[in-house]
Amino acid sequence: MKESSFANSPTKDAAIDPRTTIGHIHLKVSDLDRSLWFYHEVLGFEITGRMGDQAAFLSAGGYHHHIGLNTWESKDGSPAPQGSTGLYHFAVLVPDRQALARILKRLLNHKWFIDGASDHGVSEALYLRDPDENGIEIYCDRPRDQWPRDVEGNLAMYTSALDLEKLLGVLEEG
Repeated sequence: MKESSFANSPTKDAAIDPRTTIGHIHLKVSDLDRSLWFYHEVLGFEITGRMGDQAAFLSAGGYHHHIGLNTWESKDGSPAPQGSTGLYHFAVLVPDRQALARILKRLLNHKWFIDGASDHGVSEALYLRDPDENGIEIYCDRPRDQWPRDVEGNLAMYTSALDLEKLLGVLEEG
C-alpha cells in the first residue's frame, strides 16, 4: 500500500472544527415502500418528500431530511454479503433517555428485532437493522460531566448490557 503524503505532515492546523456534525445519510434500498414503512411507522421519522417509487426523504422535527432512501441502483437488490466492506451502522442521536425509551417501545410494539442494547458510559444505545440489513444505532448521550474518566482524566468508555426494563421505566416516571 502506498504511504500517504499526509502521513508525516504536522497536525497543528489539521483538526476539524469542533462544531462539525454529521449531516444526513442517504441509503440505497431494495424496496422503497418497505423502507418507508420501517423509517416512518416503526422509528417515527416524518416523510418530507417523495420522488415516485425511486426516492423518499424523512426527518425529525421538520428538518429537510435526515434520511434519504433511493432505489436508483438497488431496486430489488440484496443486502451486502457478510465479510464485505461498507457501512457498519449509522447512528441516530436522540435528545435524552425518555426519547430513547420511546423508540424502544415503538420497536417492541412492532416486534422489531433488536441486535443489542449497550451502556457505553458516555451513552446508552440500541442496535438494530433496517429491512435491507443496514445497521442502525439509536442512542442518547449522558451529560458530559457524567462521562467516565480514568485517574488521568482521559475518557474511559466501556460496553455493558443496557437494562431495557429500567429504560422503559423512564416512560412511567415522566
